[in-house]
Amino acid sequence: MDALNTRSTVTLDDMRARVGTDFGVSEWMTIDQPMINQFAKLTQDEYFIHVDPARAARETPHGGTIAHGFLTLSLLAQMGYQVCPMVQGTTSGVNYGFNKLRFVAPVRSGKRVRGHFRLKQFEVQPSRWTATWDVSIEIEGADKPAIVAEWLGAGFL
Repeated sequence: MDALNTRSTVTLDDMRARVGTDFGVSEWMTIDQPMINQFAKLTQDEYFIHVDPARAARETPHGGTIAHGFLTLSLLAQMGYQVCPMVQGTTSGVNYGFNKLRFVAPVRSGKRVRGHFRLKQFEVQPSRWTATWDVSIEIEGADKPAIVAEWLGAGFL
């Protein structure tokens, strides 16, 4: 069963009470060259630093290819399914965007990444809620994260 179908469920009050707390980290996910190549083809961004290992090793300081920043960012959804609970009474949820987003460090092909989630804010309106998450995507063994962001999610009640 996938993470979307195995998420825990919490109440609106539970979410309000957890503002300012860490919700945890996702499982490690490997970003390998086949994944990078598929993303490059799908997005038509086949710049050599992503798809040509020999040239990237020769001409960049990274020693090989690196993942697209948007590829790494796109993994946040799956990471969030693993960590962030469903809110009771929600009929549907959506990605509401970002207040802040920075690509801090490149992810080399073959590296593993995981998401770290902290609930910054949780607001409830009559027909919806909005959650603001401080998130980072960590690179296994690296000093700096790949991404730091303030991510917004919304749910309709």
